[in-house]
Amino acid sequence: MNTHYRDTRKIDPTRGATLGDGTPNDQDRVEIGPTQLAFHEWAAAGLKLPNLPAMRAWRHKRLVDAVNARDYGGILMFDPLNIRYATDSTNMQLWNSHNPFRACIVCADGYMVMWDYKNGMFLSKFNPLVNEQRTGADLFYFDRGDKLEPAADNFAGEVRDLIIEHGGGNMALGVDKPMLHGLRALEAVGFTVYPGEELTEKARSIKGPDEIRAMRCASHACEAACYAMEDAARVGVPQGNMSEDDIWAVLHAENIKRGGEWIETRLLSSGPRTNPWFQECGGRIVQNNEIVAFDTDLVGAYGICVDISRTWWIGDQKPRLDMIEAMKTGVEHIRYNMDMLKPGVNIQDLSRNTHVLPDKYQKLKYGCLMHGVGLCDEWPLVAYPDKMVPGAFDYELEAGMTLCVEALISPEGGDFSIKLEDQVLITEDGYENLTKYPHDPALMGL
Repeated sequence: MNTHYRDTRKIDPTRGATLGDGTPNDQDRVEIGPTQLAFHEWAAAGLKLPNLPAMRAWRHKRLVDAVNARDYGGILMFDPLNIRYATDSTNMQLWNSHNPFRACIVCADGYMVMWDYKNGMFLSKFNPLVNEQRTGADLFYFDRGDKLEPAADNFAGEVRDLIIEHGGGNMALGVDKPMLHGLRALEAVGFTVYPGEELTEKARSIKGPDEIRAMRCASHACEAACYAMEDAARVGVPQGNMSEDDIWAVLHAENIKRGGEWIETRLLSSGPRTNPWFQECGGRIVQNNEIVAFDTDLVGAYGICVDISRTWWIGDQKPRLDMIEAMKTGVEHIRYNMDMLKPGVNIQDLSRNTHVLPDKYQKLKYGCLMHGVGLCDEWPLVAYPDKMVPGAFDYELEAGMTLCVEALISPEGGDFSIKLEDQVLITEDGYENLTKYPHDPALMGL
């Protein structure tokens, strides 16, 4: 290993007391973040780092402004990604997603309280925007057994007291993903509960300058991991002993090596397993002269999701003409739809004016044209015309939104699919494609 990346005293001792992203230059800090490998790659690429304190302040203001715009007393969050947005802290994110032991409230005056695991309340103390750390939001049966109701009552009482003090006594409360006992307890102490996801999804949809810098960095790191995965596949597949899982494992490893966090799906498949799409990777040995397609769904550096898709032809022969035709159709589909993107465009008009796929690809086309992206796949969803529900997404695009533009070209009854996806920033006068990873030249007929 290159010893340049093995210094045990500091994350990067050449940068002084703080790193370029405004966080402490401390090897033993609680706050997670990118690795030296990522920092050096970003510097080589000329990327500007986000300022994380500024990014956190932007997010906090977005939530406070959204609370007051709706005349709520506060927003109470259980979703681990909403908590990450509010506090930029993590605690066993995947476990927390099905065992909701964390909660966070942002009150109308900006006061923020974090409920955490009783032995992990220190995990958000690096962020001065979090005013208090508490415990007691774990309202799931595995943890509380048959004493859920009193635990929920205690928690609801704490929330009520906070809103009286910091929410002006306004008992209108936005809440995301509450457990049933928690919801009932909140209502019992006088709250009128509103769907908190509407608030958080819209607050998260507009990215500030530092969030955009973080996404650029995360995208670069994700693509570096994809290059490593492609290199491994192109070497290993012709040898006849590389499985889909072997290829996918490279992406996981390279993501973690750069300070990435997890991957939400297992969407990599090969050969005939690419059709129908959504088969997850397994032990199948990938054969020479086959398609490999994947969708990263990757939560990377700074907790930013990079959701891109590519399809490779791996082999010493040329792909079939129908595969090349499908690939070119997918590229055209994405480029045409991307060219509609600019501020002021109604999301429903994106559906109405989409590039139309040939009939043979219609039945198995992807579930959406586009979707928002930030800490994960987010609001809004842009549907195909035959799936559009009028009024569900009657909003206009705004500068600062980030979207993933999708294409699944999958012939009905066929033995392959082409999966493509790019990640895009809505700018003041149009869009910028943040995805730099090239399309496979063999499948492009080159």
